[in-house]
Amino acid sequence: MSGSHMIDVSSVANLKRTESTLFNVRAYRLARVLEVLKKNDCAAILLYDPVNIRYATDTSNMQIWTGRNPSRYVMVFADGRVIGWEFHSCDHVWDGLTLDFELRSAVAWNFFSAGNDAERRASVWGAEIVDVMRESAAGELRLAVDRLDPIGAAYLVKNGLTLLDGQAMMEIARSVKSVDELVLIGESLHVCEKGIERMHQELRPGMTEQDLWANLHYENIRHGGEWIETRLLASGDKTNPWMHECSARVLQGGELLAFDTDMVGPNGYCSDISRTWTVGHTRPSDEQRKLYEAAYSQVHFNMDLIRPGMAFREFSEKAWKIPEIYLKNRYSCVAHGIGMVDEYPNIVHQVDWDSSGYDGLFEAGMTLCVESYIGAENGSQGVKLEQQVLLTGGGCVPLASCSFETDWL
Repeated sequence: MSGSHMIDVSSVANLKRTESTLFNVRAYRLARVLEVLKKNDCAAILLYDPVNIRYATDTSNMQIWTGRNPSRYVMVFADGRVIGWEFHSCDHVWDGLTLDFELRSAVAWNFFSAGNDAERRASVWGAEIVDVMRESAAGELRLAVDRLDPIGAAYLVKNGLTLLDGQAMMEIARSVKSVDELVLIGESLHVCEKGIERMHQELRPGMTEQDLWANLHYENIRHGGEWIETRLLASGDKTNPWMHECSARVLQGGELLAFDTDMVGPNGYCSDISRTWTVGHTRPSDEQRKLYEAAYSQVHFNMDLIRPGMAFREFSEKAWKIPEIYLKNRYSCVAHGIGMVDEYPNIVHQVDWDSSGYDGLFEAGMTLCVESYIGAENGSQGVKLEQQVLLTGGGCVPLASCSFETDWL
């Protein structure tokens, strides 16, 4: 598939938006979708996931709400035509697009929208989908779908369509970024780093975890960002094990404070950065320094390891070896893709390979997050670090500029 294999590494940090950036991004993303449809001999893809709809059409509408309530959907045909079924009185979200698209009114048949009439409404919805396929892709029966409730899927199959895994197709399409996408990713990261800087400045003993976390939300929203996927900020003994979300816990001077931004910022792109500090920015204890050095080593060793063409399994096998004392509390993956949200691939530790690993190849143009969590089993504190990078022909180039605590090393 086409991608950004010839990215000039020296210019990544200096990429700037031009008048054509948004046009180029829209064209590139739609071309990626069409390419994956043709590769899979598929006439069209039906999209409900709001992130996939945004990727293919650059339209967004109440992303969190429509992610839970299937009330708008889009069909993209392999020849580039698009039909959008939009939520009530929301045609305006398509204003300004140069797509070859047709708009219709969405038929919602989830229980919230349809109650006990859900099955009948699903049949109305399904009849329209089948008719569209017959009219717009005559003789074609292969339809990819990214997310579909059982009643709807059963109707389409009963009426002659063959359903394919559209989520897999979209993950592959989204995995390789263009140079213009990197511009938009950079704008999201810039806002995220403003939030991190504000958190760093405001961090002091006596405030709550939630007080501190609000600073990231503030900078994201005021600069046109969209939402934050998690609330992963923890302090003190809540830093071990990882995955405690922020609470009203009061921060104590000298304890560790760790966070993971998971921030969907401007342009709909995710900025996924983890850092660990001490509350009050005090000098770390020997134990805190030891944990930090291990996490820092894991992230940077693995960043240096990844190359285009390397298999995921090989990377997992050669990745930094976690000392036994920290192994049980390891993070869920070694690295993962990142774009509009967490994306393919997700590469697990070697110890987890047989149960949850899958193979594939790294490609130039992928944007990735390299992960570490270091905390001893039954320990009282831990360190979370994560760096967002671009994979080029020469290896990983950091996209996030916010610094690590290198004076702790």
